[in-house]
Amino acid sequence: MDQETRWNTRYRDAGEDYLFGTEPNRFLAHRAGLLRDGRTAVSVADGEGRNSVWLAEQGLEVTAVEISPVAVEKARRLAAGRQLEIRFLLADMLAPDWPPHDMQNAYDWVIGVFIQFVGAADRARQFAAMKQLARPGGRILLQGYTPKQLDYRTGGPGDLENLYTREILLEAFADWEIEELVDYEEEIAEGKGHKGRSALIGMVARKPG
Repeated sequence: MDQETRWNTRYRDAGEDYLFGTEPNRFLAHRAGLLRDGRTAVSVADGEGRNSVWLAEQGLEVTAVEISPVAVEKARRLAAGRQLEIRFLLADMLAPDWPPHDMQNAYDWVIGVFIQFVGAADRARQFAAMKQLARPGGRILLQGYTPKQLDYRTGGPGDLENLYTREILLEAFADWEIEELVDYEEEIAEGKGHKGRSALIGMVARKPG
C-alpha cells in the first residue's frame, strides 16, 4: 500500500473525529517562546492540521504539506473554524523533485512531528528535503519515538528501523548546530492515534548561515 492510500484510509476511518486530536504536539507547544524567533514556518506531513493551525495561532506565516487529500480537507476545516489563513499543499515530500525551488531556503522553522513512516533509506531523503526548506540560520524542530516505544505500543510505527535514536539524529544533523536533543518518557494524549505512556525524542537544530 502506498503512503497516500495508507493515510487516506486512516484519516477516513476516523470519520468526523481527528485521529491525532486538534491540539498541538506538546514538545512543539512547549517551545512557543522559541518559535517567536521567526516569521515563517512549514509543517511537513502535517496530517489533519493540529500543528499547522497552532503555529498560525502563534502569529507565524504557515505552510502545511501533506500527502493525504482526506487529511488536508479536515485541516482546512479546522483552520476555517478558527479563522486562520494557512497555505495547504498536497504533496509527497519524498518525491525526487521536492521541494520546489520557491520553497527552498525559505522558512525560519521546519516542523516535523511524528513523521516516522519511512525506514533508513527514505529517512535520509526526508531529512534532506527538510534541510532544503530551512533558510540559512533557520531551524528544524523534530519530534519522534525511540525504539523503546515498541514496548509501549501506544502509537507510532511498528518497525524498528523507522524509530529515532540520539545517534541517528546526531549523525543526520552533524552539519547543523544541534541546540536541543532530549529523549524522555511521558504520558501523551493526542486523539486515538497517540495515547498512553510513550518513549519520545525531540530535537531543535539550526542550519548554518
